[in-house]
Amino acid sequence: MTESYRLPPDQKGLLLFISGPSGVGKSTICRALAAQLPAEFALSATTRMGKPQDQWGKRYLFINTNDFARHIDKGDFLEYAQVFGQWYGTLKAPVIESLNAGKKVLLEIDVQGGQQIKVMFPHAVGILILPPSEESLAQRLTNRGRDDPATITTRLAQAQMEISAARNSGAYSLEVVNQVVETTIERIKEFVQGARPKSG
Repeated sequence: MTESYRLPPDQKGLLLFISGPSGVGKSTICRALAAQLPAEFALSATTRMGKPQDQWGKRYLFINTNDFARHIDKGDFLEYAQVFGQWYGTLKAPVIESLNAGKKVLLEIDVQGGQQIKVMFPHAVGILILPPSEESLAQRLTNRGRDDPATITTRLAQAQMEISAARNSGAYSLEVVNQVVETTIERIKEFVQGARPKSG
């Protein structure tokens, strides 16, 4: 994957999307990046139920399947995908508004969504977060206590497919192994700041 990336000089805002397997630490990384870059979380619609951790910065619109389908029909999404039986989509209008205002916008999305975003926004910066090993990912999924063993097995199989799809897609400019979360965050910040042309 590319180890450097330069935005065009006339680029206003910056669209940054982050993907990676379930349990790899994406949400923790994205919350820190939103505060430190700073960047705005894109508003996501989903058919899943809300979780306690949803209050930690990422903005969700929780809707039913029929309402989600209506948003699709109206063309309201930049991208949408079904993941583990639930629908997720990034609402278009707030993202376009923020980019036109010259802001950084952060998306935490799956690989399907990342591929869609890269087609629509060729200068968007895609970053893939990887676990140190499959064993460490299995341990993290177990420790967080949200899934039963069968679900964890399914998530591990899905992780391998996601990583392979991301690497083959050409949508991701950087891979970061999340060994130490603080180091991962700093690596991404350096990469993003290097993508922005210096003024003057």
